[in-house]
Amino acid sequence: MKISFTLANSLSLSRLIIAPIIAWIILSDWWLTASFFLLLAILSDLLDGPIARKKGQETATGGLLDHSCDALLVAVLLFVLNKTHGIPLLLPILVLGSFLQYVLDSKALSGHKLRTSFLGRSNGIAYYVLASICIFSQAVGINQLDKFFILCGWILIASTLVSMSERLWTLLTR
Repeated sequence: MKISFTLANSLSLSRLIIAPIIAWIILSDWWLTASFFLLLAILSDLLDGPIARKKGQETATGGLLDHSCDALLVAVLLFVLNKTHGIPLLLPILVLGSFLQYVLDSKALSGHKLRTSFLGRSNGIAYYVLASICIFSQAVGINQLDKFFILCGWILIASTLVSMSERLWTLLTR
């Protein structure tokens, strides 16, 4: 598996650099700055795929890189938000576990494209949304939503477990 250093892959990799920076900024209680870096990460995620497709550089490895950077960024954010907002610690653990299952089940390490499911894709978006709302609301001074965020975290834990079970069931019954 070879990674080409294209613009799209560089945008994906930028999220690996941004993840620990945002974590440190959040722990330093600089929410507006964290929001700025999160917007950069989101922008890189929105642009990497279209750029790869437009330039004819879309590959299974690039897709794996994109999804890996997303999973690691979101897991880092949710882990830090466990400290600041009480997001259940089980959620970032399940994010990584479900991503690992997704990669192994898709045989992505041997060059196959990742096989998504509706629920898995929806969960991936919801992880980003939860982390983003936590960070953006804190940046604008709305800091009374922790119970809501915790509830959302538990709902995402349940939907992630359903998604993982569904993927396992599909694998076992193929």
